[in-house]
Amino acid sequence: MLIGVPKEIKVHEYRVGLTPAGVRELIARNHQVIVERQAGAGIGLSDEQYQLAGAEIVTDAAAVFARAEMVVKVKEPQPAECRMLREGQVLFTYLHLAPDPQQAKALIESGCVAIAYETVTDARGGLPLLAPMSEVAGRMSIQAGAHTLEKAQGGIGVLLGGVPGVTPAEVVVLGGGVVGYNAARVAVGMGAQVTVLDRSLSRLNQLDQLFEGRLQTLFSTFESVEQSVTRADLVIGAVLVPGAAAPKLVTREMLRKMRDGAVVVDVAIDQGGCFETSRPTTHQNPTYIEEGVVHYCVANMPGGVARTSTFALTNATLPFVLALADHGYRRALLNDEHLCAGLNVHQGVVSHQAVASALGYDYTPAQEVL
Repeated sequence: MLIGVPKEIKVHEYRVGLTPAGVRELIARNHQVIVERQAGAGIGLSDEQYQLAGAEIVTDAAAVFARAEMVVKVKEPQPAECRMLREGQVLFTYLHLAPDPQQAKALIESGCVAIAYETVTDARGGLPLLAPMSEVAGRMSIQAGAHTLEKAQGGIGVLLGGVPGVTPAEVVVLGGGVVGYNAARVAVGMGAQVTVLDRSLSRLNQLDQLFEGRLQTLFSTFESVEQSVTRADLVIGAVLVPGAAAPKLVTREMLRKMRDGAVVVDVAIDQGGCFETSRPTTHQNPTYIEEGVVHYCVANMPGGVARTSTFALTNATLPFVLALADHGYRRALLNDEHLCAGLNVHQGVVSHQAVASALGYDYTPAQEVL
């Protein structure tokens, strides 16, 4: 198979879909790889490294999309990239279609086979290709939130861990999954007062044991969210419904009750966000103020630490890339129900139920379209 790796074009996105090590694995299995010039330059991966691994360097994205049987990316295709997709071409990347009807329409019209990292599953019910970036985003959310709390950034001017004689900041984490756990881990380590809310009692029990009483756990209800959020200095939105739009847990009315200069970091913004007032921002302009509260809603947060994120992501995606290349997409999907769960759009048909429901399309199960 001929695999293509274009350079990411989203604002301040420097990650890349394959590393030279991944290219070498594919070449060893008699596949071909073309990589757009300077695709990995932003994280210190040179064209020469890709060439030494066996890749062919091409001058632009148009050459990648025109020739590749499978395109491996990181972020969802931008409008210019969607226009270059063709019928039957495999696209393997993050898609986050539920809050993005324009992208969904473009993928459907292209006739491509779009497989989303974020809906691939595993035997334990996890999301193995989302987890590495969730770990990064969870840890970064506290780093970003702590910085945004500084007065010069528009925040209230609170040090997350406080100092002797002064209370630390109150951090509320909505969701106890991978993002929430990693956010809580960093916040506790920095000395903040941390509360995690979740609707799973077993998960709350697990977190209580993991942190040995160093944070508070609360069962998530409208009332407990409202009470926690309105007294918080920093709120992390870490909820996820796989493939679907994130639920709006925090209303505008709740935000009005928060202190001016408090900060919210919406890690769920890729799926539409879990604050009523959230809208996507970029690393170039990461924050805005609404109802007196500073919002940090960067849609590609792990891109801020692009080198770490690339290696973490490609460690997880490479086995699936190899399977798709070795067996062809159809057989690879039929052989692996967990990879098959990643199929969102197949030649004009929506094949993921949560995506179809969120966007109002007819749903056809992946097994049927294959």
